[in-house]
Parts: sequence; C-alpha cells; structure tokens
Amino acid sequence: MAIYVGEQEKKRFVVSVSLLSEPTFQQLLHQAEEEFGYNHPMGGLTIPCSEDVFTDLASRLGEF
Repeated sequence: MAIYVGEQEKKRFVVSVSLLSEPTFQQLLHQAEEEFGYNHPMGGLTIPCSEDVFTDLASRLGEF
C-alpha cells in the first residue's frame, strides 16, 4: 500500500497492509483523518507526521 508522509514535502513509502492493524499506526491514521478527512490530496493515504517519526515507527514494527 502506498503512503505519503511528511509535514511540508511528502515522501512516498510502500508498506504492507498488515501495518493497518497495528495500534500505533492506527493513531497516525486517526491524525490523518482529523487533518485531511477522507480527502487525501496526494491520491493515496497521507500521514501528517515527520518522515523520521514514520520511519522509526515502521522500523520498530518490522516494516523496514
């Protein structure tokens, strides 16, 4: 699944759909819902956090 991450400039990551079931990742999804609703301007899921926060979380969850 493609995800766009970043506060200003967005970077595209491809992650496993199984990441959606992780509680920590679900918190990021909730933030995305609050900021963007269901309108994701990049055409894919957009997560409004820094790239460093996302890559740290993804690596702890075994994604990278």
